[in-house]
This record gives sequence, structure tokens and C-alpha cells, in this order.
Amino acid sequence: MLTTVKSEQKTDELIEKIADYVLTKEISSEEAFSTAHYVLIDTLGCGILALNYPECTKLLGPIVPGTIVPNGCRVPGTSYVLDPVKGAFDIGSMIRWLDYNDTWLAAEWGHPSDNLGGILAVADYLSRERIHRGLEPLKMHDVLESMIKAHEIQGILALENSFNRVGLDHVLLVKIASTAVITKMLGGGREEIINALTNAWIDNSSLRTYRHAPNTGSRKSWAAGDATSRAVRLAMMAIQGEMGYPTALSAPTWGFQDVLFNKKPLQLAREFDSYVMENVLFKVSYPAEFHAQTAAEAAVRLHPEVINRLDQIQQITITTHESAIRIIDKKGPLNNPADRDHCIQYITAIGLLKGNITALDYEDDAAKNPLIDQLREKMVVQENKQYSIDYLDPNKRSIANAVQVHFQDGTSTENVSVEYPLGHRFRRQEAIPKILEKFADNLATQYTAKQKEKILEASIDYSKIVSMNVNDYVELYIR
Repeated sequence: MLTTVKSEQKTDELIEKIADYVLTKEISSEEAFSTAHYVLIDTLGCGILALNYPECTKLLGPIVPGTIVPNGCRVPGTSYVLDPVKGAFDIGSMIRWLDYNDTWLAAEWGHPSDNLGGILAVADYLSRERIHRGLEPLKMHDVLESMIKAHEIQGILALENSFNRVGLDHVLLVKIASTAVITKMLGGGREEIINALTNAWIDNSSLRTYRHAPNTGSRKSWAAGDATSRAVRLAMMAIQGEMGYPTALSAPTWGFQDVLFNKKPLQLAREFDSYVMENVLFKVSYPAEFHAQTAAEAAVRLHPEVINRLDQIQQITITTHESAIRIIDKKGPLNNPADRDHCIQYITAIGLLKGNITALDYEDDAAKNPLIDQLREKMVVQENKQYSIDYLDPNKRSIANAVQVHFQDGTSTENVSVEYPLGHRFRRQEAIPKILEKFADNLATQYTAKQKEKILEASIDYSKIVSMNVNDYVELYIR
């Protein structure tokens, strides 16, 4: 008779640290919870605004039309009732569609509130299931805590690990963070969280192909929804007892690090706490890739000075940091909105021409304005080494850009430099009224005045929202 011997293989330390953080860490930072409150409403507002775009809404709803899911999760702004896997995709895709939700910039970049797609879908589903069984539903406080932890996992992993340099898309980190917190939400213990996480790493990541010329396209708007949706599926499998793979990261030849990370070990720059939520960047002013936010602000400031001298412009100098040059410095034709909102020259041109930037400015009709490409052709993009250093400095985390317009007669505008965008932690108090205004404006695009006011009344007061049942809060958004 053969005897099966169970191998006592040690799990990768990084995976254990993520699991232990999710399972045992008590979040005590009032600043983190307060910021998470604003992230929540800002993120939902971005999703509601995206419902104005058919390219987004065509992807929403059950995979098989007519599917009925008892106690399914709701998709804000719609009448859909979905299983939490598809619900996570829909909410996540809405959130990311217009590139207007929060941002994190480091060696890797990304949008930590993308995780809300899975978190909210699962929280709503669990709440309705619990009510069906006569139990108490989850509170919105639980959602905020899960958001803080998902932000932390994604953001800390991004500090010193550059996935983009090996061609992998940052939504891998959405899948990792969402998998960890959602497995815990579903009732998983340490073993289940580790098993789910190992499967998430083994899943690999989508390539960045769809974010760069000549292939820039709309997948970049649903990639995060796809990632957080996959996280829900892996979490549910782990809860059902699906096994894990202890050395998913470090296994020689076959592990993530050897296959996909140039044989380099993943680094943990600091211990997990609430640093990322406290320092996250809000996109307050403009729906544009975040590395260009301060360029947009500088261009808008220069608008009154240049709008009547467009035919006299000889050169426009954009001084920026290395990451911006690598990601959004684009010349030549821009093929679609996804291409345009990731082009620092296009964004700067719109700011100079209009004195404002909206999501509609990336659509095909707006892009037909010949003045945009005329200005782009006159732009020179150059790096300021100090900007690049300060971008990575953990005590600054700046995203600096400067714009200067030079005229044919030898005169020029001021070199307008903006070091920190409005949504930066250093400008947080200045930004909060704008965040609330943005939220209200986004709601107004889909809801009646009466329903909008109900949502605002429940959302603005932190003490009110944290004590609400998740299903009751989500219900406010249903149309």
C-alpha cells in the first residue's frame, strides 16, 4: 500500500505578510477612515458619470441576458441584479472608465479605488444574503476598512516593484489586493487567504499592450474591473476549499519572480498599515492621466494669456518627470479617447485652448479641432531631474510639471510650475470642497434632483454613512 506524505512547504513570506495584515491588523488612523470616506463617494461618482458613455454601458449587465440572481448585488446607477463576480466587473469598469478616480504613483502606478468594484459587490451580496438568513448585514464601516487595506496592499507593493518595466499591467495589483480583502470578507481565515493569494499571483497579469501606441484602446478602461472580478472568483474558490501554491512567487524556474519579474525578488518597502490611503491622490480637477494633472493646471492658468495669441506661438515647453515621459509623452496621431487622455501634449493643448478639461474633450468630435494638433506640433517635452527625484521621495511624492509658451517676437509667458496637484495630501483641505462638488455634479448627470439629494444627504456626513447597512446605502443609487 502506498503512503501519501504531505509536504510541509514554507509559504512565501510576502504572501504570509499580506494575509496576516488583512486578517489581524486593526486600522486606528482617523485620517485613513476620513480619507476613505471621500474616496468612496468620489469613486462612486466617477462610476455614475461613466454611465453617460455607451461604450461603457454596453459591457454592463448579466453575461447571459435575463439571468436572475437571488440576493444578488446591485450595480449603482442601473437596475441590474448580478452575481458578485459579474457585479465586481461592472462596478469596477464604471469606476475606471473615465480615468477620473484616485491615483497612486511610485515605481508602479495605479488606481487603488479600482478595488471598490469587488469590495462593494461582495459587501452588498453578503448583506443581502445575511438579511435573507435573518442575520445582521455589513455596515459601510466594513467597506471603508476593506478599502483602506486594499489601498495599502496595492500601494505598498507599488512603491519599489515596477511591473510596467517588465511589460505587466498594474491591474495585477488590483487583483492581489482585492483577492486578499475579499477572501477575508467572505469569512476566510489565514489558510484561505493564502490559498487565494497564491492563485492570484499564478494567474499572472494582463500585458500593458492596450495602454501604449499603436494599440491604445478601451481595454484599459475595463482591465481593473476584470482584475477585481477575477479576485472575487478566486476568493470564492478558496472559501470552497481550493488549494494554494506556497511558493507561487519564489519557486525556481516556475514561480512568478523567475518567469515574469526578471528573477528579481519582490520588495516590501515598508510594513502594511494605512500609509497609502492617507497619501492617496484625488483627481479633482481634470479627467486625465495623473502624471499630467499639474501640466493641465499650469496650462489652464496660462489660457487667458495665450488664447488671443495662438497664431504667434513658436514653441511650448513642457518640463516634467521621467515617469511622465515614459508613459504619456506621445507624438503623431491619437486614435481614440483612450489614447488622448494619456497624452501630456493633448491634455496641455486642451488646457491652453479652453481653460478647462472635461471627459468630452477626448471624444472624436472634440479631437477634430485642428488647433489641438497645431499646438502639439510646437511642444517640446523635457525632463527636470529634480522633479523625477521628488516624485519618488516618500516625504514629498510630488507630480511636478511646468508649462511655458514662447512667442515669435521673442517674448514668453511665465514658466508656470505646479509641484503638487490639487488632490495631493499637501493640498487635501483645499481639495475637499472640490471633491464634494465633483460628486454632486456627477450624480446630476444620471439622477433626478430628489434622488440626488437623498444620496448626498446619506453620503456627505461621515458619521451617518459609516453606520448605514451596505445594502441600504447601495439601494440609494439604484435607478
